[in-house]
Amino acid sequence: MARHDRLLGRREGVTAAGVAPRSTSRLRPLRTPLLVGAAGAAAAALLHVRDPNVSGSYGYCPFALLTGLDCPGCGGLRAAHALTDLDLAAAASSNVLAVALAAVLVVAWIAWIPRRLRDPRARMIVLSSRVGFTLLGIALVFTVVRNTPWGAWWGS
Repeated sequence: MARHDRLLGRREGVTAAGVAPRSTSRLRPLRTPLLVGAAGAAAAALLHVRDPNVSGSYGYCPFALLTGLDCPGCGGLRAAHALTDLDLAAAASSNVLAVALAAVLVVAWIAWIPRRLRDPRARMIVLSSRVGFTLLGIALVFTVVRNTPWGAWWGS
């Protein structure tokens, strides 16, 4: 095909109509990170406006309804709401694990942007199985401790 184009006097990279195809924008790899950031900002705005401290405003935790115990996520919406008010103490008292997760996600998202510019296929977070099992263990310990009298201050 390239030989045929040379015989017709066409330059490489130019279509038969004489128009060069659009080059891929340098910002195209940032489309996914920007969409993820916009979704996070929209969720934070919703949590700021609609208070999860009102019972049932976002529904009820099925685990808590079935067992009477708090799951690792119980209080997470209240913690996120408190974070939107910049009240770190209230957020930590609602769910300290959710506060830590929010911090990790913000840092991971910020670090994702330059990595995505270098490699358009870079992911936000990649966990090894060891890290995944460690995080599951932390969530399990958190759940057990928060449902005991000693861990009541960890949020409920």
